Formats: sequence, C-alpha cells, structure tokens
Amino acid sequence: MTVTEPVPASAPAPAPVSAPVPPLAARVRTVGGSPVRDILAVTARPEVVNFAGGLPAPELFDADGVAAAFRAVLAEVPERALQYSTTEGEPTLRAALAARTGARGLATDADDILVTTGSQQALSLLATALLEPGDTVLVEDPCYLAALQAFGLAGARVVAVPTDADGVDPEALEALVVSERPKLLYTVPTFQNPTGRTMPAGRRAAVAAVAARRGLWIVEDDPYGELRFEGERVPWIASFDDARDRTVLLGSFSKVMAPGLRLGWLRAPAALRRACAIAKQAADLHTPTVNQLAAARYLADRDLDGHVVRVAGAYRERRDAMLAGLADALPDGSTWNRPAGGMFLWARLPEGYDTTALLPDVVRHDVAYVPGAPFHAGTPDSSTMRLCFVTHTPEEITEGLRRLGRALGRARPGR
Repeated sequence: MTVTEPVPASAPAPAPVSAPVPPLAARVRTVGGSPVRDILAVTARPEVVNFAGGLPAPELFDADGVAAAFRAVLAEVPERALQYSTTEGEPTLRAALAARTGARGLATDADDILVTTGSQQALSLLATALLEPGDTVLVEDPCYLAALQAFGLAGARVVAVPTDADGVDPEALEALVVSERPKLLYTVPTFQNPTGRTMPAGRRAAVAAVAARRGLWIVEDDPYGELRFEGERVPWIASFDDARDRTVLLGSFSKVMAPGLRLGWLRAPAALRRACAIAKQAADLHTPTVNQLAAARYLADRDLDGHVVRVAGAYRERRDAMLAGLADALPDGSTWNRPAGGMFLWARLPEGYDTTALLPDVVRHDVAYVPGAPFHAGTPDSSTMRLCFVTHTPEEITEGLRRLGRALGRARPGR
C-alpha cells in the first residue's frame, strides 16, 4: 500500500506593496476654491433668494436671437462651424470686436484681439505669460475673487493697494510700485466686482501716469462697463496715452449676451498678445468655433446695444428695489454704496458684526449674500458683504431683504 504524502498548502502570496502617488502641486494645495461657488452650491434650492451669485437674469437673455444665430451658422457654414479654428479667434468675430472697441473710443484692429474662453481665461493666460513664481501682483482692495485665484495659482505674491470710494489711490499705488517692484496692477475700474464702484477719469489718468513713470503693466478688466444705468461713460485706462503700450483690456459677452457662451477677449500690445496665444495653444487650442461664429452672426443680425439698454433698464429697477429696502434689512449704523451700473452693491455692517459667521443662520432664512472677507488680499474686513441685485425681480428682492432683515435682527455683534 502506497501512502501519499500530503501536499503542503502554498504559503499566501505577500500583499503587493502600494506606494503613494506623488502629491498634488503646491499651487493647488495652497489656493482655495471660490467661496462664491461654494455658497451657490449650498443655496441652489429654488426657494432661496440668492444675492450671492454674480448671475445675469436668465429671463432677460435674448434666447431667440442667440438660437437664430446658431441655426444660421450651422445651416450655412457647418463645415466651418464644426471645425478646428485658429488660436487667435475667428476673423469675423475679431473684426466685430475691434469695431465695437473703436466705436467706444479706443482705435483697435482685429489683429489686436485674442478671443478667449471667457474673460476668466484671459486672466490665466496673462498670469502664464507675465508671471514667474514669487513675482508681485498689485490688486484693488477688495478685489475680484477669481483674479486672486488666477494669480495665486501662478505662484504670485498678491499685494492689495489701498482704495477709497473712487478706487485705487494713485499715491499709494506709486509707493507700492517703488517698494514692491510688481509686474502688474489688476483693476476692474468700472462697476467693480465686488464693490460696484467706478474709478473717475482723473483717477484713471493718474493710475496710467504711475504705470508709465514706474514701469508697470495694467490689466484692465471690463465685464460690466456696458451695464450703465446713469451718468456718462468713463474712458478706458487703455485709451490714455500714458497707458497705451502697457495696458491689457479684457472684455466679455457673459454679462451682455450670455455667460454660457464662454466668450471673452483681450486687447494687448503685440508681444504680450503673442505670448498669450502660445499659452492658449497649450490650454485649449482655441475657443469653440461654433460659439464664435454664432456671436459674430448675432452682432451682424441683431442690435446688441439695444438689447443691453433694455437689460440695463431692468437692472436699474432691481438696484433701486435693493436700495429702497436696505435701511430696513441691515442693522442701524450700516452703510452701503449706490452703484451707477453693473451688478453689485457693497454693504458694511457696524463694527462687531461678522458676516461670515452670520451666513449659516441667514441661509436658514432662505436668503444669501457673499461675505466680504474673501475678497481682500490683505487684512479682511469681516463686517462687509457683497449683494448682487440683478438675478431676481424687484418683488423677489423686496422679499429677500425682508428675510435678511429678520435673520440679522436676531444677530448680535460679535457673532
């Protein structure tokens, strides 16, 4: 009889060793997300009267006109509309943008324009083309949040320039240029985000003179300038002789046509424009062709200026509704401004109020704002808030301010 020896069980295979993946880049670990986007996610419920977002009123979009423009280009030139395009942008759109810019006092050729995927992309391209890690950028105090993100992701050191009701203080600007040796100044001089203020012509001339005297790029962002309710148009900084060779002018269709098109542009001196085009090639090759051609067709077939006048008229009514209700909504001793256009109003509560700490309770009352603290590159002002007055009707604004007043009436300074 043969006895078979048992076969020993195989030893379990050792578990594979899994090494951790390399870390994320420092630039994304140190630059936070947008508080506005976070608030919009929290307040997406339809019952919320949301003064937080910078969203144009959707019921005022010329949806029929935009749809007709898309139908036309897809029917007439589908082989072009659905094809790759040049990085610089579709010639018909660049020519139309140059003509609109020239009609507003700044002589411009089509070759001066680079079409971007929203003017936000223009900021990223400029940061790539101009900034090395550690370079200094000067910004207004407070400043547009997404600009702070773009410059932060580029590794820039962002320094706030003191401001007043008229915007950047030219004397403070010059002192900072001397001491900090910055590459550029970023400004939204007309109906600024977040404050809604506008820099007067004399102040713009002084800023241009500082840039010329001290050697400084100016990035002049103008997404809101056409939304004027009252007063006369103020010339672009780019139109002053001192600034012509050192100012980049940014524009956008987001606030006057539709943000979903993601169409912006920059007008820049040739060498910088070429550098931005190279950066754009690496980013997205080009802005969507069909959107560009549809926008050009819209400009050819429709009266965009007339549409903007109608939109601005509706926005003025909404601004007035907000101004009429603020005294009852905000605590005694609060202050706020009266913007002559744009989308935003800036309010400051009395000392001791913290609008960031108050926001969760305010949202429970089905109303929202953006706390002012994140807009500051330097020391934040925790008592401030940004209120967008264009997304809701006057009746909805009145109700939203009633809710805000009820929420803030329960608050005490220091919360």
